[in-house]
Amino acid sequence: MPGKKQWYIVDGYRPSPTPAPDADYKGHESVMILNTNEQDANILINIYFEDKEPVENIKMTVPAKRIKCFVTHDKKALGGVELGVGEQYSMEIKSDIGVIVQYGRLDVQQSNMAYMALMAQGE
Repeated sequence: MPGKKQWYIVDGYRPSPTPAPDADYKGHESVMILNTNEQDANILINIYFEDKEPVENIKMTVPAKRIKCFVTHDKKALGGVELGVGEQYSMEIKSDIGVIVQYGRLDVQQSNMAYMALMAQGE
């Protein structure tokens, strides 16, 4: 079974969607969960903060042989949880079968923008 059952994104930080004045793009942060298995992956997400209690057991399903991509400003994708702009957090993603998790962030607060993509830490 490819992938791992537990993943961590430690440096979560929702950037401002407001770009430099002359830009035609918006800042965002996204999480991708790849399920290459023959069965659906049942996902639980826990979100941890610096200054408040965690939000735990956000449920999500990634269908068999599919990828689930979501942006962190989409409250519906996170079970109604709203991550504030500039809010520091960490995310724990648990699955009942092995999956692969990747994280990306596009910060457009400066005209030269910054894009970061990385594999989450899996075990």
